Amino acid sequence: MNETLSRPLSRAAILLLIVALAVIWFVPLGWRHLLPSDEGRYAEMAREMLATGDWITPRYNAYKYFEKPPLQTWANALTFMWFGIGEWQARLYTALTGFAGVLLIGYTGTRVFNAATGFFAALVLATAPYWNLMGHFNTLDMALSFWMELTLCALLLAQRPGLPRGQVRLWMWVCWAAMGLAVLSKGLVGLILPGAVLVLYTFIARDWALWKRLYLVSGLIVFFAIVSPWFILVQQRNPEFFNFFFIVQQFRRYLTPEQNRPGPLWYFVPVILVGFLPWLSVSVQSLRHALSTPRQPNGFAPVTLMLVWSVFIFVFFSVSHSKLLSYTLPIAPPLALLIGMYLPLMTREQWRRHLAGYMFLCLALAIGSFYLTRLGDARNPNVLYREFQVWVFAAAAVGFVVTAIGLWLNRSPRTPATGAASPAVALGTAWLLLATIAGTGHDVFGTVSSGAPLAPAVRAAIAKLPPDTPFYSVGVLDHTLPFYVGHTMTMVAVTDELKFGIDEEPQKWIPTIDEWKQRWKASRYALALLPAQRYDELAAQGLPMQVVARDARRVVVERPPQP
Repeated sequence: MNETLSRPLSRAAILLLIVALAVIWFVPLGWRHLLPSDEGRYAEMAREMLATGDWITPRYNAYKYFEKPPLQTWANALTFMWFGIGEWQARLYTALTGFAGVLLIGYTGTRVFNAATGFFAALVLATAPYWNLMGHFNTLDMALSFWMELTLCALLLAQRPGLPRGQVRLWMWVCWAAMGLAVLSKGLVGLILPGAVLVLYTFIARDWALWKRLYLVSGLIVFFAIVSPWFILVQQRNPEFFNFFFIVQQFRRYLTPEQNRPGPLWYFVPVILVGFLPWLSVSVQSLRHALSTPRQPNGFAPVTLMLVWSVFIFVFFSVSHSKLLSYTLPIAPPLALLIGMYLPLMTREQWRRHLAGYMFLCLALAIGSFYLTRLGDARNPNVLYREFQVWVFAAAAVGFVVTAIGLWLNRSPRTPATGAASPAVALGTAWLLLATIAGTGHDVFGTVSSGAPLAPAVRAAIAKLPPDTPFYSVGVLDHTLPFYVGHTMTMVAVTDELKFGIDEEPQKWIPTIDEWKQRWKASRYALALLPAQRYDELAAQGLPMQVVARDARRVVVERPPQP
């Protein structure tokens, strides 16, 4: 076997690296408070699902919520059932899919290409800030990206030349099952994107024979066996589901700007550039090397498929009217695999320049962190930025030191694949630690935005009141406090993203502040969450309120006892 094809490290060393990655990956899950809106929303939906026992109709703040399918809500609810309700539990499913994605790309690279490619692809994906940061937030896009990655990887594994027919069929069933789970994660994109990529690849590569190896009939049976039960059950119980989920959320969300998530055509360019920073300087060489890779003996071109996958998904979301940073995350695994194909070929001199450049980048980040001490406003005062600056400086310092160690390790003579492992692992570790430290430090903002410090006082107040005491959310939808206090809230005067659920059950909300004030005055017991400015206005009007807890953004009050 050629040196560039051999395993760059021993099995024991690779296992040790996996264990070390698992520690860095999973231990910090509970070190930060949940952030609005996604983290709080999906954690609260799972808490309500577990509390109500309704595993078919998702609800958010007790209102029907059909924006997304329930796979992640199911997973989070099961995690709460097994391990209790908390922050690390809310992020566990997301972290598991991110970690599994690293192992999967390593396995796929080893089987489809060679052991060195698999090792370096896993290293690139694990240490790319885009992947490892998104793997530590309770959002849907990480799990969606994993199931789409499994779709792609299973297809690549199924098309290896000389594979027995039974194994081809098994891998294709895994591919179809993964597409079904992607649909249950976030909707039709789990099917539309891989399907469009396959059609485009067929025309670009002129690989018509591939369709004979897809096991379309049995694969579709597997796909619909996974997808159909929930869609049928939820439609039976909620006749309004089909129009809102498919027409409003799946098509109008993409084709119109009504979600108010605009962005220029180049929106995702800086996302990818920053998201792959430690490997950005070898991206052009990696692409050039990948394009020179020949087809497999059976005519299948895995590199072409990965390039079509990456370009199409990037363009698909770039032209959308609704954009979020995490939307292009499904292209991270194939990009990591393409970079992983090139890294074992780098010379010692190339690694020297590469590492030296990132040492200077870490130094610039450490110096630039002092600019944070000049920022601040009423919502996020300067003291928070000063605290965060210390974390960013520490993260950059650690990155600088570990990269310097990689530069020192690069001095020793070596063979291409095995010698590249040491500086690559050092650089990857530097950026993994950098992202972990800076991400943990961001909790100085997360603590305030989550409202978690208010929760003990609010829970104590709830415990003293009758179980049917109303809890109003006046003029605002707080995405995190319901989870921390373990209680849903009745919306007042605003619908926000709960408009569909409120329209379906209008008796569960109060449309005006005046109507709420009348109910408040007439109630013997009641709680309310108000923005700080709204509280000041109502207090000036003499509305009877007794503060339970407050911070700079929100105030929780209760109805004072009546004589």
